[in-house]
Amino acid sequence: MKQTSTDSYSHVLKYTGIFGGVQGLNIVVSLVRNKLIAILLGPNGMGLVSLFNSTVNFISQSTNFGISFSAVKHVSELYDHGDEAGIRRFIQVVRTWSLLTALLGMLVCIVAGPALSSSTFAWGNHTLHFVLLAPAVALLAITGGETAILKGTRQLRSLAVIQIYNALLSLLIGIPIYYFFGQAGIVPVIVLMALAAMLLTVRHSLRLYPLHHSGLKGVLREGSDMVKLGVAFVLAAVMGSGAEMFIRSYLNVVSGDLDIVGLYNAGFMLTVTYAGMVFSAMEPDYFPRLSAVSNDVKATNLTINRQIEVSLLIVSPLLSGLIVFVPLLIPLLLSDEFLPIVAMVQVSVFSMYLKALSLPIGYTNLAKGNSVGYLLIETAYYVSFILLTIYGYQYWGLVGTGVALVVSYVIELVAVATFMHFRYGYVVSAPVVRYFLIQFLLGILVYLACFISQPLLHWGIGVFGVFLSSAYSLHVLRRKSSLWNALTRRFLKL
Repeated sequence: MKQTSTDSYSHVLKYTGIFGGVQGLNIVVSLVRNKLIAILLGPNGMGLVSLFNSTVNFISQSTNFGISFSAVKHVSELYDHGDEAGIRRFIQVVRTWSLLTALLGMLVCIVAGPALSSSTFAWGNHTLHFVLLAPAVALLAITGGETAILKGTRQLRSLAVIQIYNALLSLLIGIPIYYFFGQAGIVPVIVLMALAAMLLTVRHSLRLYPLHHSGLKGVLREGSDMVKLGVAFVLAAVMGSGAEMFIRSYLNVVSGDLDIVGLYNAGFMLTVTYAGMVFSAMEPDYFPRLSAVSNDVKATNLTINRQIEVSLLIVSPLLSGLIVFVPLLIPLLLSDEFLPIVAMVQVSVFSMYLKALSLPIGYTNLAKGNSVGYLLIETAYYVSFILLTIYGYQYWGLVGTGVALVVSYVIELVAVATFMHFRYGYVVSAPVVRYFLIQFLLGILVYLACFISQPLLHWGIGVFGVFLSSAYSLHVLRRKSSLWNALTRRFLKL
């Protein structure tokens, strides 16, 4: 009975809907924010924002020891056992380690300032900017630890509220500063937003678990297992942030034009960040479910395949719609200056179809504690991503970076599916293959329609393809009565 409940379509949809609703609101707010930033700063300013943000994220993920990920498991176990004393003790461990990683991250950012400036920019000395960003790195470390506490104690409402307020504050803090100070306000905005996020998170976590000092003896030793668990995850995150920082720095140095970085970042953001909303929404619920059945091959296959099916059915209509309407969305969401990324985005979208397959499969290594396998696959992806992006940009410009993203995901999908099949007996289900082929072919249909010069055929075929994709997903959902009922009940509550 437990197996049926945890792997039911309605369960997957329920938690995708909860986290997806918050993600959707965040995206709406971020669209407004990015539109205003694009107007105020232009591609050049957005490129600068991208470079600084990617650097801060890289240093943060390099020095936080994965506490924001690994602490969730330990706190959650204590919470499930009702061990209140153990929870309070371990929360002290998490907070102590978070403070130490905050100090480490800040120190690294300051010391590495000159190297970051010379490797990221081909013009000017930006060492002071990176030094001034050091507090943001420290604040992110503290926020990560407190967020892990809220996740481990199932404070989903608090997490949702924090995300909503963070999104709104990004408007209230960022836009006025950019309006009055322009690009000179970029570093202050990054630091102030990190401070706001930290204060919001700490406010909720301290209300639940106030600061408790019972002595620091043994705290570092008690946290060693937590740190070890987070190593694989943090190394993969470091590779991801490092790859993104490297690509942006490469584009800036090779082109000598921050506008190119801003355009690339906008295209990447529209494709990976916004279209990836469904994947972000699935992770908080999916990973614990997969971990719970990781010793059962049949249950693991069922959990993975069900998650892929739901992800495909939800995200595919969004992807086909993005292909068709991105020429209209870019002036609306950004500005006419960003129209050169239309072709890049339309190609990049196909990588998200592949991600819907590879991401649920890839979590198996973490669920089974196979950190080496996880790191090998992630390394293969990021190395191919960097090499293919360099090659693609040299020969086809920004469109080539979109092609590189798609090919990189093909490589990752082949690697992860092959590894999981021979190592853990994973077998893709027939519905997964069927749903993917139908939705992917519909995506190709609307993409080809974009090359038709006759407007009536261009829009007619494109919109019809989006309609078919949406209708097919709804048809499959409706056949799954429990899923359809859950979906209709959710809309009736709105």
